[in-house]
Amino acid sequence: MKTIMPQGNGFSLQLAARGRLLLSGLGLAAAIGLSACSSPAKFEPAPLAAPAALLGANLAWSTQVGTSGTSLTPLATAGRVFVAGASGTVAALDADTGKDVWRVDLRTGISAGVGSDGQTAAVITQTNDLVAIADGRELWRVRLPARAFTAPLVAGQRVFVLTADRSVTAFDGRTGARLWSQARPGEPLVLGQSGVLLAVGDTLVAGLSARLTGLNPLNGTIRWEALVASARGTNEVERLVDLVGTVSRQGDSVCARAFGAAVGCVDTSRGAVVWSKPARGSTGVHGDDRMVFGTESDGRVVAWQRASGERSWEIERLKYRELTSPLAVGRVVAIGDSKGLVHLLSREDGSEMNRLSTDGSPIVGAPVLAGQTLVVQTRNGGVYGWRPQ
Repeated sequence: MKTIMPQGNGFSLQLAARGRLLLSGLGLAAAIGLSACSSPAKFEPAPLAAPAALLGANLAWSTQVGTSGTSLTPLATAGRVFVAGASGTVAALDADTGKDVWRVDLRTGISAGVGSDGQTAAVITQTNDLVAIADGRELWRVRLPARAFTAPLVAGQRVFVLTADRSVTAFDGRTGARLWSQARPGEPLVLGQSGVLLAVGDTLVAGLSARLTGLNPLNGTIRWEALVASARGTNEVERLVDLVGTVSRQGDSVCARAFGAAVGCVDTSRGAVVWSKPARGSTGVHGDDRMVFGTESDGRVVAWQRASGERSWEIERLKYRELTSPLAVGRVVAIGDSKGLVHLLSREDGSEMNRLSTDGSPIVGAPVLAGQTLVVQTRNGGVYGWRPQ
């Protein structure tokens, strides 16, 4: 379930999987159709043929972290996989064995995470606390001024946070002291799902509304802004075009999705949009130096040429399966679905290479690659790692 949060008032807008916008709070109740953003419930998931098994993969390990929300996705870095459960568990796993390097229970719900540089990990609690952890112990926590749905970015001994009021704030990684904050006024509604926050060279890149924005990480000043999509609707809901994670980065090229509107690529060395193409999806993209891959809201999988934005291929056999963001790795594109399956598709034409099974609950976030291990996390809290045969 996607959530759209109004800024500055007391009610919430929730976008359910059936493509309806539900308004609740302050005694109000209404339903408004929103067909662009999610697959309608009246359509059953497309039936699947027998798995092709053209590419062998063995389950190397699995573990549990407790139930997971859509903003709790695994992070792979420095030979570790960092994971979190909604009830408060945060763990660093050895990428080869899946065994705990450390594990801690924060004893409070977690709403976004995990971010890490391999040593310090950071999550955001459901009470808006930013918590930093190292070696299985809490270093510090600070209260944020607004909710956050995007995992913190830990880099350069700092922790960066993108909050739902479209502010980016930097904290000292050792002490939690607030260093700076940059706010961009925008539309009154924001998406309650993971946004865009990454480092590109010496620039902090954030998704602020429909703009990919380059910031100086030392003081938060804006270096450039690139408009990935333009709002076209007639009301606040239809005009919502927040950038959503994950993104595809190759050198200075960063490609991202604007919710329900477009996919585009930006040259971050110049802060210029290279191309932007209409696309009606709600999850992030991934890719390589030749192509960018994404899943549309009805379950179509699309490959765009990275240089021009022209479509290379498109498949429909996974329609209405509520697909995750993709991961391009080796010969395949890995995509999770709402039935706990991971589909391995040929990056050349989208043909099926294999299909992997988990615990049957939805895959949350995008698959990640930790060394030679493909890792996914499920709604029921399972974490699974596969390696090629």
